[in-house]
Amino acid sequence: MTAMLGELPTWNLNDLYSSPSGTDLDADLKRAAADAASFAADYEGKVATLDGKALGIAIARYEALSDLMGRIGSYASLYYAQDMADPERGRFSQNVSEALNDASGKLVFFRLEINKIDDAVLATHLKEPALAKYAPWLRDVRVFRPHDLSDELERFLHDQSVVGSAAWSRLFDETIARLRYPFGNEMLTEPQILDKLSNKDAAVRKEAAKSFGKVQGENIAIFSLITNTLAKEKEIDDRWRKYARPQSFRNLANVVEDEVVDALVASVKAAYPKLSHRYYRLKAGWFGVERMPYWDRNAPLPESDDRVIPWGEAEKIVLDAYKAFSPELAAVGARFFGSGWIDAPARPGKSPGAFAHPTVPSAHPYLLLNYQGKVRDVMTLAHELGHGVHQVLAAAQGPLMADTPLTLAETASVFGEMLTFQSLLKSAPDPKTRKAMLAAKVEDMLNTVVRQIAFYDFESRVHGARRQGELTPEAIGEIWMAVQTESLGPAFTFDDEYRSYWSYIGHFIHSPFYVYAYAFGDCLVNSLYAAYQAGQADFQAKYLDMLRAGGVKRHKELLAPFGLDASDPAFWDKGLGVISGLVDELETL
Repeated sequence: MTAMLGELPTWNLNDLYSSPSGTDLDADLKRAAADAASFAADYEGKVATLDGKALGIAIARYEALSDLMGRIGSYASLYYAQDMADPERGRFSQNVSEALNDASGKLVFFRLEINKIDDAVLATHLKEPALAKYAPWLRDVRVFRPHDLSDELERFLHDQSVVGSAAWSRLFDETIARLRYPFGNEMLTEPQILDKLSNKDAAVRKEAAKSFGKVQGENIAIFSLITNTLAKEKEIDDRWRKYARPQSFRNLANVVEDEVVDALVASVKAAYPKLSHRYYRLKAGWFGVERMPYWDRNAPLPESDDRVIPWGEAEKIVLDAYKAFSPELAAVGARFFGSGWIDAPARPGKSPGAFAHPTVPSAHPYLLLNYQGKVRDVMTLAHELGHGVHQVLAAAQGPLMADTPLTLAETASVFGEMLTFQSLLKSAPDPKTRKAMLAAKVEDMLNTVVRQIAFYDFESRVHGARRQGELTPEAIGEIWMAVQTESLGPAFTFDDEYRSYWSYIGHFIHSPFYVYAYAFGDCLVNSLYAAYQAGQADFQAKYLDMLRAGGVKRHKELLAPFGLDASDPAFWDKGLGVISGLVDELETL
């Protein structure tokens, strides 16, 4: 299999540091600690006395520290992700986290003191150009003013986090990395066994599904303990900070209004019957049955392209699709190849799934994949490259304002997938192949929209129920089954081991309520792509400007040039209509 994939790239982390024991890393760790202490000595207790120019200078120093500490943290995180089953890497990552936590603890006062500045005083300060450039960052810091605790409590929570949520997240990661799933005569990792669920052979899918569910079930006590503990910790934090509901912090961090997210969730749930229920009923008919076993959800159609796509071909497919849309976009994307910015092979112990890590603006992003040569893997490359390109373009906004709110963080990634899909669809040689490609795209969209909103619904119910007391593994499994049945519809049968399938989803652990960002991104991209297809003037230039904005603008400002408004409830129906239209086309084929 490896030979068929061609030579797969791996990371070169030397762009960050030479090695975990390198003198460059050691020097930067010492510099971060010294600079943080110096910053605190200069400004703690004095922020309210600074004029506009002095506050701008202070934020610039804080920003430089953020870049330095972000570089160190990124290196430790990426080094650990290469082999999470290696205790030495785990120890290194934890030690770096603790050192950075100690240094950043000295900076906690800064945001808190900024939030105590009176609105009118800050408005006057912002007339000073040195401070005005940081206005978007100040705006986003100050939305948390009503939820700040006392300085002492904030410091305690910051210091305690390394043995709190971060430690439970590490336990989850290392447990998943350690687990092995029997398959035939092999013992597979999580990415390898999940890959079998999209195999053309029904017997392979069944064996993989049963094995995965059995191993997750055997470890369900530890996953339930992690989930219960983190949900309770969140409830305590939310109560002290006076957040109205479990989702409120995430929405505030995403700079999106509760009612916008509520409208998205309501629209998707109302569309379950015409989207997922209808499509899977159609798929069951293609398979000649009334109801499919759950392991056939991602089963490829008999007509689908199951050849192995070598890495070099995947690179060409994606970059050509990007180039046909915008040569500038493709030129940024091309920088990721042949430069050690991508780690593609599936390896034991490696972080599962895929991600794009932005690191810091003074460096460059890194992409992690578990590439196994399927069309879906090509789409994953297109998706993560979209993130990477977005991160490169937004880096000019600097360490404090380059990060995009999660609601728009999935825009470039999903748009990259859409460009790649449309490019592949044009080259489909016959109607059968076109049908298989459309079906695969619909399934990807359902996984991005319906499945992620079902995940959000699951999280909402779990966090709500946890507020009444600890949940048994059986109770969590019941919530999972209820949500899955509602979202996937009557075309599926679920065996008992499926009750444990909630337990491998890392977003529930690392970023509660993150998942709606995927649905937000998909619906948004559907509307954006429709504007592009309609020949909207200067679309490419406006699109690149949107990516360059990073976290400087909010969703309303970013979408206005395209004539789109996510706060309009009809906006979501427009995006969902694109998916429904593809199902319509499949019904007629």
